[in-house]
Amino acid sequence: MKLIVGLGNPGIEYQFTPHNLGFLAVDRIAEQDRVEIRNRQCRALTGRVEIGSETVLLVKPETFMNLSGLSVKELIAKNDLKAEADLIVIQDELDFPLGTLRIHRRRSSAGHNGIESIIGSLGTDDFLRIRLGCAPERKVSDGAGYLLSPMRKADLQVVDGMLDTAAEAVKAILNDGPDAAMNRFNRK
Repeated sequence: MKLIVGLGNPGIEYQFTPHNLGFLAVDRIAEQDRVEIRNRQCRALTGRVEIGSETVLLVKPETFMNLSGLSVKELIAKNDLKAEADLIVIQDELDFPLGTLRIHRRRSSAGHNGIESIIGSLGTDDFLRIRLGCAPERKVSDGAGYLLSPMRKADLQVVDGMLDTAAEAVKAILNDGPDAAMNRFNRK
């Protein structure tokens, strides 16, 4: 089994904010595979799906971003998984322009509180990450305020395409392996 964890904050007020791109990507995968993410376990909403030959648990932690690691650690333990082989985290990335997608492994949190929580809880940074760029065109003085504010309509159009690409990247990782997926998606 693989865990696909989208990072975000629960609550309708955060639904279409840049900080919730991970949640939105997991929702897109669920939508494409016609599964609902509504089962509660280990402080998260989950949904099970088959992608290629893999059983996948789609995960949206309900702990709020800064405590995401608590849920991820519990899910890994409950399902007897290994982070380096079985975990893919989808996160927002303020260091990349809106619409950019990159796949990485073994990186620091770069100040991302959700990733910091996961690294701290697991005791390792050795897991796959799909980083979804959300930096605005113009520099903002308050990054945290920007991340938690609703996106503009024009930005949502860019995000829509990026979510399809994120779903495609997850499938490429599962079907072709992480290295092939990185070669394919990190060039764009």
